[in-house]
Amino acid sequence: MADIRTTSIEADCFYHIYNRGINGENIFKSDRNYLFFLNKMSEFLISVCDVYAYCLMPNHFHLLVKIKSDFELGSLVKVQNPDKAAETTPLGLHSLKNIFSKQFAEIFNSYSQAFNKENKRHGALIESPFKRKLITSDEYLINLIIYIHQNPEKYAVTDQFSKYNFSSYQSILSNSKTLLKRDEVIKLFDNKQNFILSHQKTIDFDAEF
Repeated sequence: MADIRTTSIEADCFYHIYNRGINGENIFKSDRNYLFFLNKMSEFLISVCDVYAYCLMPNHFHLLVKIKSDFELGSLVKVQNPDKAAETTPLGLHSLKNIFSKQFAEIFNSYSQAFNKENKRHGALIESPFKRKLITSDEYLINLIIYIHQNPEKYAVTDQFSKYNFSSYQSILSNSKTLLKRDEVIKLFDNKQNFILSHQKTIDFDAEF
């Protein structure tokens, strides 16, 4: 079985991205922390992937993303590195295979610096490299969305996961503007009513950490 920390990130594929604080320590201590992390996701991730679901927990987080196409990623590489515009497959940190990891590193570094400064701490905050699992079936994709949204209840952060403010559940059901792939998620469940009903069954994957 491939190492979940070194699995290659490929274009046009779905991945479960998850990680936790060093030694299981909390990485979010206030609403401001959660909102700052979400802002960094918007800043660095939307250019390289589509976000289908997320949940930020006190000491870990889960994301369900679909990596953009080679064409879209290639355009991003050229924008970020105009000197490589003539190259179709730049190597190293700027390669198509590494561009997602590079953007994620930007999130971690920016967030960790702010968190450490706020909490007067030093050193690494989040485990590295981040964990990732390739999603290979629609059934797994649907169950993963439910699992991600049920995390706050699973870990007793709240007694109603549907009320949790730092997951994508409420955003998917709302009509407010969002960067989430809301329509695509609802389509997976056929409609909003079935989305809600499907979340009433408990999904309990093996321990992720």
